[in-house]
Amino acid sequence: MSDPLKISDDIRCGMVMAGQDPDSIKALAQKIEGAGFDSIWAGDHISFYIPIMESLTLLAYVAAVTERVRVCTGVYLVPLRNPTTSAKVISTLDVLSKGRVMLGVGVGGEFPPEFIASGVPVEERGGRTDEGIEIMRALWSEDGVEYHGKYFDFGPVSLNPKPVQAGGPPIIVGGRKGPSFRRAGQLGDGYISHMCSSEQFAENMKTIRGHAEKAGRKDVEFEPSSFLFTVFDDDYDKAHKRAAKALQQIYNVPFEEAARKYCLLGRPEDCLEQLQTFARAGSRHFVFSMLSDPNEFIDAYEEVIKPGIPQLDF
Repeated sequence: MSDPLKISDDIRCGMVMAGQDPDSIKALAQKIEGAGFDSIWAGDHISFYIPIMESLTLLAYVAAVTERVRVCTGVYLVPLRNPTTSAKVISTLDVLSKGRVMLGVGVGGEFPPEFIASGVPVEERGGRTDEGIEIMRALWSEDGVEYHGKYFDFGPVSLNPKPVQAGGPPIIVGGRKGPSFRRAGQLGDGYISHMCSSEQFAENMKTIRGHAEKAGRKDVEFEPSSFLFTVFDDDYDKAHKRAAKALQQIYNVPFEEAARKYCLLGRPEDCLEQLQTFARAGSRHFVFSMLSDPNEFIDAYEEVIKPGIPQLDF
């Protein structure tokens, strides 16, 4: 049986936006673009253990101060918002960015208080995400949309202007469990891993392909992506300790073992070797989330990592 997913051999690289004030965000976004990265990403929560900006608002600002890089959510928590409102905001961002949006989506759940505050039962997040994806896609491509589902019932309604990208921005599904792989295979234009080893990435892609086949999908342009927490240090053990400490602050749980399994750690050359394993596992878009100085990483990207990307063997 032929592969239902069309995956490019091109490798892309992106970086997660850091900073909490306009000047630092503008400077970092322009430096990322100037260094030749393909994308800039924003995490998403309504409320979390650490301060975090609203993702689409942040990306609108990033789009305004850049010209070329794609602006991406990593990942947008679909169930926390009404999908009609999300479709409108995302369509507007795609128009204003001249078609540069890529929508990474997920169900969340690691911080239940934000679901309670948003009036959404956390146990409904999967079903609301499935319906949300269907609704957004319909509103981006059709007029007079009607929808009659378990969680949303409306229509007919039209949203204009439509996105610049025909049919709307690509939807890249994130997650670590079975339902997210089913969602990626049945509904997604890509998959983005989180806290995932290269070995597990390869297994996840097999599962996603199986779901795509069962859904009868054919020749789907699909972007497998890896979200990779990264710490630079000349000493690997020091890098590991820094990663574990930072991730514990972010997620409020111990990360000693997970940091060793799921992060890029050490010198730029070490990180490039670790990227090789993800390329062989099927990843084609590396998304770096820095737990050390982002400016240091950008310099190393230009000097070591970017020149080494064409030599990756997969």
